[in-house]
Amino acid sequence: MTSFAPDSIVLNRKLPLWYQVSQSLRASILGRSPQDPLRLPTEERLAQHYGVSVLTMRQALKELEDEGLISRHRRRGTFIEPGVRRGAPVRLLGSVDAIVAQQSGMTAELLEHGPVPVPAGLAEYFPDLAEVTAYHRLRSDEKTGEPTNHAVNHIRPDLAALIDPDDLVRWPMTKVLRDVVRADISRITDTVEARLADPETARLLEVPLLSPILHYTGVTYDTGGRVLDVAVIHYRGDRFSFTVTLDA
Repeated sequence: MTSFAPDSIVLNRKLPLWYQVSQSLRASILGRSPQDPLRLPTEERLAQHYGVSVLTMRQALKELEDEGLISRHRRRGTFIEPGVRRGAPVRLLGSVDAIVAQQSGMTAELLEHGPVPVPAGLAEYFPDLAEVTAYHRLRSDEKTGEPTNHAVNHIRPDLAALIDPDDLVRWPMTKVLRDVVRADISRITDTVEARLADPETARLLEVPLLSPILHYTGVTYDTGGRVLDVAVIHYRGDRFSFTVTLDA
């Protein structure tokens, strides 16, 4: 059976190899022609094609499998999902320190915190929990006092028990989890969407109802793949933009 032929890539040693391979293969899959075969080469052949180890190749394939781009079947092989949408989100790799820096530099007020039922929209991230601890914070410009964003962090209760609420007035949640709680953070997946301010968000950010806002979701994972925190942040659209710089 003919296999799909992915594009080649020149690897950058500054970034993890599995990440580069997964993104290259992802681009090949989303850019394929309708007549291209759906079956992928074996792990061994893909590893040889990209010049990486089989273990690295396996990690790259798992990333694409988790995204729903491919399916893997024992003894049959790995296949591209035929109905995969071309508009799948782009994933960009950065560092936890970059997230901490982005969250810092503003005055934070802890509005409230306590246990809440897992929100329906976040149930996929906490399949083993009925409740999480939610922390609501309002950040403001240090010079003008103008509200800039409203953040809600949904934390696993075992970690929340180790958090001093006073620390959240001084530091971003990511820094508290990593440096105070000593959580074993592996990665953070960010999603940013354009939305319109609902009544509560408009009140907190002091903007007119239905004003444009940036809706950010950040999912923090540990090294075992368990979700530690889901942050939902609403940024004022007139105050924020997101810029990404990519090295060639």
